[in-house]
Amino acid sequence: MAEVNGKTVRVFGKKLFTFSASNTLRMVFMLLIAGFMIMPLIYVVSTSLKPLDELFLFPPRFFTRRPRLSNFSDLFNALDSATVPFTRYIFNSLFTAVCTVIGTVIVCCMGAYGLVKLRPKGGGALFALILAALMFSGQVTTIPSYLVIKSLGLLDTHLALIIPKLAVAFNFFLVKQFLEQMPETYLEAARLDGANEWQIFWRIVMPHIKSAIATLVVFSFTSAWNDYLGPVIYLTNDALKTLPLAVQTISGGAGAASLSTAGAMAAATFVTILPTIVVYTAMQGRVMNTMAHSGIKE
Repeated sequence: MAEVNGKTVRVFGKKLFTFSASNTLRMVFMLLIAGFMIMPLIYVVSTSLKPLDELFLFPPRFFTRRPRLSNFSDLFNALDSATVPFTRYIFNSLFTAVCTVIGTVIVCCMGAYGLVKLRPKGGGALFALILAALMFSGQVTTIPSYLVIKSLGLLDTHLALIIPKLAVAFNFFLVKQFLEQMPETYLEAARLDGANEWQIFWRIVMPHIKSAIATLVVFSFTSAWNDYLGPVIYLTNDALKTLPLAVQTISGGAGAASLSTAGAMAAATFVTILPTIVVYTAMQGRVMNTMAHSGIKE
């Protein structure tokens, strides 16, 4: 329960805020910044509920006066009439994003643990190579990645969207830096108790790097969910394509066709950003903990 004691506000017994001139100004400034940053999200939600006449007002109206949900039914009808239903695009995006997240967590955590705690020969050179990979954007490696995927016979499969994202250099670097601050005494004590490396990794290391894993989940999910270039390059089968391509399909066309699908396009934009908001909101506490502490302190 919240209570005010003098100039101090407490929530469930924890000190939340102390009234003073500096604290008040700081809080007002932070609220203004937060409000400014959330305005695009509010606008997307408002636009997805606007009727057609409000969508084309100039100057645009920030809040809708006559909200309606028919834009979402128009979205499903616009694509359900096509060869591939809209729900199939959602499934493809969810499937590739979830598989990418699981694979990224396993690959990056296992690789970082082996490099940091097992110290293999040539580990320094390998880490230098990973750091060098951070200098290149994903577009630079598009052609080599395509040639590898083609040689493996994975074109027109979901694996073509998943495999290139499993060992991203930044994700590996994030977990590696976090693991470096984990006390060696934990691992030595486990080895003395007879635990093997697999048991140490799954029962000791993974629970202690939950904050880094949460950050990894947010980054990898956002990257996989919003990926537009990958499906365009690797996929030709419409039944395998993802949500960003579906949104592009809706926005295509001109004249009367674009006017008739404007409401569906507004709803599709909201549906596209909603999962990333949900994932970040669920992981927010651990992500902030990662940024604040960057590991376990002895």
